Amino acid sequence: MKLNILEAKMTYTKESGYIGQVHFEVEGHPNAYEMTLHSRKATEWGYGLFFLHESGSEEQLLEVEDRLEEDDELFDQLVQAAQEKLVRN
Repeated sequence: MKLNILEAKMTYTKESGYIGQVHFEVEGHPNAYEMTLHSRKATEWGYGLFFLHESGSEEQLLEVEDRLEEDDELFDQLVQAAQEKLVRN
């Protein structure tokens, strides 16, 4: 699965921990995605996957989600993109 990262950001506060967002496209998918990330200590990440602008195929969304669950390198690529934009408050 080939990704094109459009935008990434992450913030850190003592109260909330790490909160990030990554906007990306997947080759062959007509709709872009947004992944939100959260971690208290930047070790284990919780995430949500959504369509970025408008709803699209639920099958494609589930395909991306399944791939993120199975492919640690792909998931880490998105986390690292957000971490590179880290702003501490």
